[in-house]
Amino acid sequence: MQAVMTDIYLDANATTPTLPNAVDAACCTMQEQYGNPSSSHCAGLRARAMMETTREHARRVLGGAPGGRILFTSGATEAIQTAVLSALSAHAGKRFANPARADEIRADEIRAEPIRAEPIRAEPIRAEPIRNLLLYGSTEHKAVPESMRHWNQILHTGCEIVAIPVDQQGQHDLAFLAAHAGRAVLVSTMAVNNETGVISDLAAVEVIMRQHPDTLWLVDGVQALGKQDIELAKTRIDYFPLSGHKLYAPKGIGMLYVREHAPFTPLTAGGGQESGLRSGTENMAGIAGFGVILAELIEPTGMFCDLAALHRYRDQLVAALLEAFPGVVFNTPFERSVPTTINFSVPGFASKELLDLFDAAGIRVSSGSACGGSKATRSYVLDAMGLAAWRSESAVRLSFGRAWNDEQCTAACRRIVESGSALRNACLFTEAASQRNDFDGVLQMKHDGACTWLLIERSAALCVIIDPIAELGERIERYIRCQDLRIVAVLDTHSHADHASSRVELLTHLKAHVLDATSTADGLGWPDAASETPLDTLAFGHYQLRRLPLPGHTADSVAYILNDLRMTGRPRQVFVGDTVLSGGIGRSNFACSSSEAMYRSLRLLANEVGTDALLCAAHDYNHEFATTLAVESRSNPLLADVLADVPMSEADFVSVKKQIDATLNDASGSIMMCGAVRCSGDERSASVEFTPAGLRQYLQQHPDATLVDVREAYECAMGSKLGLLDERHALAVPLSRLTDAAPAWLAAPDKALVFFCRSGNRSSLATQFMRRLGHPNAFHLRGGLALFS
Repeated sequence: MQAVMTDIYLDANATTPTLPNAVDAACCTMQEQYGNPSSSHCAGLRARAMMETTREHARRVLGGAPGGRILFTSGATEAIQTAVLSALSAHAGKRFANPARADEIRADEIRAEPIRAEPIRAEPIRAEPIRNLLLYGSTEHKAVPESMRHWNQILHTGCEIVAIPVDQQGQHDLAFLAAHAGRAVLVSTMAVNNETGVISDLAAVEVIMRQHPDTLWLVDGVQALGKQDIELAKTRIDYFPLSGHKLYAPKGIGMLYVREHAPFTPLTAGGGQESGLRSGTENMAGIAGFGVILAELIEPTGMFCDLAALHRYRDQLVAALLEAFPGVVFNTPFERSVPTTINFSVPGFASKELLDLFDAAGIRVSSGSACGGSKATRSYVLDAMGLAAWRSESAVRLSFGRAWNDEQCTAACRRIVESGSALRNACLFTEAASQRNDFDGVLQMKHDGACTWLLIERSAALCVIIDPIAELGERIERYIRCQDLRIVAVLDTHSHADHASSRVELLTHLKAHVLDATSTADGLGWPDAASETPLDTLAFGHYQLRRLPLPGHTADSVAYILNDLRMTGRPRQVFVGDTVLSGGIGRSNFACSSSEAMYRSLRLLANEVGTDALLCAAHDYNHEFATTLAVESRSNPLLADVLADVPMSEADFVSVKKQIDATLNDASGSIMMCGAVRCSGDERSASVEFTPAGLRQYLQQHPDATLVDVREAYECAMGSKLGLLDERHALAVPLSRLTDAAPAWLAAPDKALVFFCRSGNRSSLATQFMRRLGHPNAFHLRGGLALFS
């Protein structure tokens, strides 16, 4: 069995490995110096001495004033919670301790006074403002605004939670802060951003905060520790939370520095540990491990590299990214960020695609904050900075720590460059691939639920494009050029309501690849020459497309029926636009729609292709790839009634369809919903999964089972080892080609299919797809290759 690829870890902002010295200190505390620091015997006294030594190390690292308090917590989130609770408890106490103060009483608490005849002498206006704001930087870690919301609700303080805007470099809007700080109970401005590495201009914030001494100030110091000099005694920062596991200490240990005289309310009460600041027996193993790291920051022994090395590593990684990814954009200015964080975006790629690529290369990176789950989504931090949406959707964060070394950096740069080569060979960059693939069939491309279909005839290097969308234009063009395909036609299935077709633009950009630039076509791109054939067909190589008018969703809606001339029987695939979707029927309440025509078109479609033909729609909102009329009828009583042997009447269909269409909003997020999804019930099939051990056993018992790798070609090209799966041949069928492979699999329902991918998410979708279409022996590997060795 081949060795598994060694990880290159570039997600230090999420967490770091615990260094051996810190592990040793933690183990010693658990096994030898295990006394309770609250005990008065010698073992307890030794434990307390260790704990206080760590606290003193922290004070020295933080440059904290002697009167400031440092308490140990379970991490930064608890420290932030404690700081927010302390600030809001103090505010609530002031309000209720002085109910007569008009500026502290809510409008609904004011009592009407009796009318007096004599005039009321005007009182001088007090300068002290009404304090009812909680301000936080809009790029702050989610722990801060969520803590504010939580305690604001629990304590009924009635404060308004307001985000401080930032500019495109991630710096706080100082004018906004100056205008609102006087009304704020608490202001939170993190020292270093966890997604971008941007260093906040705390000196400028300090100038404003000193003008408002009664406004409390919280600064998240998690990403600053060990990367910047910190001198809290010289600032008026009230609360400074820290986390150990972001700097090679064990997980479960953190700290909170509280400035002298700043309000404090314990988050937990009980035995009075930590001088009553935080009850509960202290995490002595974590404290010991954190103490080793803090000691290293005070008197270096060589565990950490210096600042110059960190800058050198960043320069090398940036050079590798520039070589690997043409057009890469860095989302923060390096001169205003710590050297250990690189946030970048690659045009034309979503974060998820890049994460899969890096993971296949053995490089562990993140799309942003690792908190809240593993799904890659757009970056709220980059959104707050006002950067273009594509940069937010494509953002990837590389982050390394103080314990990195030259060998790790060299290996990371090499694999980054190799990753770029894999994308080139997969035709995802403009350069030609070193060798063209031999794929022949149907390729699906998707963006925000909208689908574009490429029909490729490899032997003659011909291609038909159906329902092109602008967002996929560059990727389509790269693929056509890279594979040196000639375009037979670019077709739309209807006049799209949710987006403009990019058909004309594609034909213009790819003019050199058009098979016959002199041919004419109708408004949807169907060649006039094909219209003149007896069956309204378009032939290209061993494929044939037949056009079938299906008015209803729009007046010009059509379907394109794909047949393989080498085979007989039902159509290979049918491209139905928005007439039938996975989960519903296309809406028919546009100005150019007709429910009456929709009724007749649905029956015509069933008569022409049957109820088991694979239908490929222009939209796939639920990652279901394709469907059939039989599948949709199981979950859609309306469609079932239309296609019944004794069908419902056209009038009844029109009436019911009108009610369904009325429930559709014009938009769902940024997508106009072009059909009712899941009209009644949900027939999604559960994916049947194997654990790694279960899969090993199953493969031993079923040696004829077909393994299907649904990762993209560029992931497979990175050479990651599959453990036991290396010993068996696996079909490479990415999700983009799943619809192409489905007809052959459905024709052999007794043949077992076992799908796998990196994490188990994509293989689960593939399994659901096949089972929903009626394949009873489709399975997948739970947890994917990440858990399989």
